Amino acid sequence: MSERVHLAVVGAGPAGLAGALAAASRGVRVTLVDAGDRAGGQFYRQPAPALNARRPQALHHQWRTWRRLADGLARHTEAGYLTHLTGHHVWCVQRESDSLAVHALLGPEQEEGVTVHADAVLLATGGYERVLPFPGWTLPGVVTAGGAQAMLKGGLVLPGRTVVVAGTGPLLLPVATGLAAAGARVAALVESASPAALLRRAPGLAAQPGKLAEGVWYAGLLARHRVPVLARHTVVAAHGTDRLTAVTVAALDRTGRIRPGTARRIPCDTLAVGHGMLPHTDLAETLGCALAGTAVRVDAEQRTDVPGVWAAGEATGVGGAALALAEGHIAGRSAAARMRGTVPDPPAWAAADRARTRHRAFSTALDTVYAPPAGWAERIPDDTVVCRCEEVTAGEVRTAARTLGATDLRSAKLLTRAGMGWCQGRMCAPAVAGLTGCPLTAARRPFARPVPLGVLAGLPDAPDGPKAPGAPEDRAADDSSPAQQ
Repeated sequence: MSERVHLAVVGAGPAGLAGALAAASRGVRVTLVDAGDRAGGQFYRQPAPALNARRPQALHHQWRTWRRLADGLARHTEAGYLTHLTGHHVWCVQRESDSLAVHALLGPEQEEGVTVHADAVLLATGGYERVLPFPGWTLPGVVTAGGAQAMLKGGLVLPGRTVVVAGTGPLLLPVATGLAAAGARVAALVESASPAALLRRAPGLAAQPGKLAEGVWYAGLLARHRVPVLARHTVVAAHGTDRLTAVTVAALDRTGRIRPGTARRIPCDTLAVGHGMLPHTDLAETLGCALAGTAVRVDAEQRTDVPGVWAAGEATGVGGAALALAEGHIAGRSAAARMRGTVPDPPAWAAADRARTRHRAFSTALDTVYAPPAGWAERIPDDTVVCRCEEVTAGEVRTAARTLGATDLRSAKLLTRAGMGWCQGRMCAPAVAGLTGCPLTAARRPFARPVPLGVLAGLPDAPDGPKAPGAPEDRAADDSSPAQQ
């Protein structure tokens, strides 16, 4: 009997776990590759075992779902259908003659490379936070909203004692309530969206009564912990010398501009700020997968336009854990069928398909409500650092656009170095796009993270000669692969 077909799943968050379990339960050999020390991703992030957390379920409101996923992971691992590789930081996925090679760096040092070969790949790479700059945003004590949540969930530590949670988006609610429940004083929840905008989207939001009930539950927690909620407000500046000591917030008018005379100063030692999420598409772009806006484009089976490559979760459009679970399940079942040479049976995953449709519609409605306020780029002073890696200011970016002719992110990068640093523009790209007035587009990179030269030098040459990861190949040569059927 020939060896079972092999699926590599990149990312062990909700989408990756759902996809891996769906494929493994249908006889496919699965390798789950993830950078974390434990499965779960950001949403199901768990405290380190050494911390001996007595009630880790208190950090999650979907604990039973997580337990089902964790139990399935353990069951399929014990049965030999699934291998879970932790501490593997994937920097590239490359097509070889008869397989796909997943290149990763090992451990926290990320100095040693390893390659996983598979017949097909499911990309469940998640998303990352969008942070918009303002004066003082580089001060110690200013963290992303997701970063504050990760500190609490993974390390059982508070980012500070007096916290302001600000920005826009549904993530602010669990961050504020989680910090308050853990003992921090949340001085304010500053949300730039308007409650009226939620009411205008009521018909679309009402299709998900569970989500609405969740919002009411969070509102109750905010009231219980006496967290002031400043709706239609925004952070104007952060203050401090060696670290954060206060923030200034102000009210927004109906057009999203600052209302004169509404600024107020709130003392705090921590600001947790975020303006939604963006899809992580680096690996998909390296493989040549087409994008729809800033997300990976997929069909009804979660297939990309590259044969043998599926994608699910936030990488295909930010929509939350429930949507990621549905997409991952569909992707895993589709991959299992096609890799084994059979035709998928969509009615078999009809429940997941219905959930996917509902959650996509819900997330689309939320996107219109929780968009960054209009005019945010106009409020950034010229001396505010926009690209932290290369210390590029807003004034330099504006000069590149107005005087030097920068018309897109790439030309702005070449003229200012914004985006050439360690993060490769992940942090500053939204700000640069806003300051130049150009669309926020994904930038194709050969590597998803910095790679030591020694790791690159140790890669074997392809049979037909050396080829850089991500180089275009003749897809017609792959038609015989079981993953292409």
